[in-house]
Amino acid sequence: MKEITGRVVSVCRSNEKGQTKKDEGEGILKKVYGLIGDAHAGTEKEISLLSQEVADEYCQKHNLFAPPGSFAENLRVKGIPLLDLPLGTILNVGKAQIQIIARGKDPSLHHTYSYQGHSLLPTMGIFARVLKGGRIRKGDKIQIGKES
Repeated sequence: MKEITGRVVSVCRSNEKGQTKKDEGEGILKKVYGLIGDAHAGTEKEISLLSQEVADEYCQKHNLFAPPGSFAENLRVKGIPLLDLPLGTILNVGKAQIQIIARGKDPSLHHTYSYQGHSLLPTMGIFARVLKGGRIRKGDKIQIGKES
């Protein structure tokens, strides 16, 4: 597979489930836990990712302004075709390493969060587990990797 490299646009978290996440600019991913300080850390889907390109296209189509974290994503990334990557793909993010475990959410499960009536994670989000912890920051490189 050709080397694909992107960048972290934002690192977002919230203290409570069902809330817009705030872009903190950086954070620490903890192995088998998620983003420290985020309400979803410690769950099966440790962190969520959303492509900036997908968010931009969706917002343009719906005449919507949605800054990073609006769709409850932990990481918004640019330059990586998240939806094209197979489950099990490993991504190096800054000093950390994550593995894609799910695309979207099971449609039979009720998704309670929406931003101004719009919800992208259930259909366009990627969920991952943390294989190797580390500090991540806005601007960090994100690329397909191998488990270390």
